[in-house]
Amino acid sequence: MGKQDQLDTTVLKQTQEIADRIIAAKSVVCFTGAGISTESGIPDYRSQGGLWDKFTPVYFDEFMSSRQARIRYWDQRMNMEKSLGHARPNKGHLAIARLERSGHLTAVITQNIDGLHQASGVSQDRIIELHGNTRRVRCMSCQALTPLDRVMDMIRHGDLAPQCTCGGFLKPDTISFGQAMPQDAVQEAARLCSRADIFIAVGSTLLVQPAAAMPDHARSAGAFTVVINLSATPFDARSHMVIQQKAGAVLAAVADRVEKSVT
Repeated sequence: MGKQDQLDTTVLKQTQEIADRIIAAKSVVCFTGAGISTESGIPDYRSQGGLWDKFTPVYFDEFMSSRQARIRYWDQRMNMEKSLGHARPNKGHLAIARLERSGHLTAVITQNIDGLHQASGVSQDRIIELHGNTRRVRCMSCQALTPLDRVMDMIRHGDLAPQCTCGGFLKPDTISFGQAMPQDAVQEAARLCSRADIFIAVGSTLLVQPAAAMPDHARSAGAFTVVINLSATPFDARSHMVIQQKAGAVLAAVADRVEKSVT
């Protein structure tokens, strides 16, 4: 652990308690937001200097009704790739993957669209993506999925508003402003939270619904709830433990302690 990531005695005691509870738990749910991926160099969306400071969002109905809006949308997405495309999992992502390998992770519920949990080694069937995944593209008509790289090649070759072979509009498989949330994913996330013994929210402001309701589902069902975030969240007062530190250092310390217990 680098000097800048060193944790004080109080936080180290907290990570030991989290590890002890994880070891004893039957169900461990991690809930992640943009704050875990900023440590991989991905800017978040809403804070000053975030992505929406640079780009005006294209709403879903605009995308579906206007070719010019689709061209603008894909131009923004190509620019975002300058940060998204080179991002790699950081210590926080890798620590969550380590929890799975040690047999102590039930699910990762994420607001992030970057695919870094998969890249870190977490099994796809343990990941619930509430806002989709930008590494794949979906046809808005036939629902067929296409790798992002293939569609980006279409754009580089002059097809600025790419379409599926069926004629449907191609769009990253993410939830745009004004687009309905995937109800199956939301319901499954709520179910898992309501059965968790320990719920760890990492890098989320816990402001955006329905994701912000997830810690309440867990707390109401009796889970021990932890918030790891650099800034305060609306759930802090109801959480059993709050750690205002970088996610990577805290999660790595937790994973270290869990792994030591099983060796």
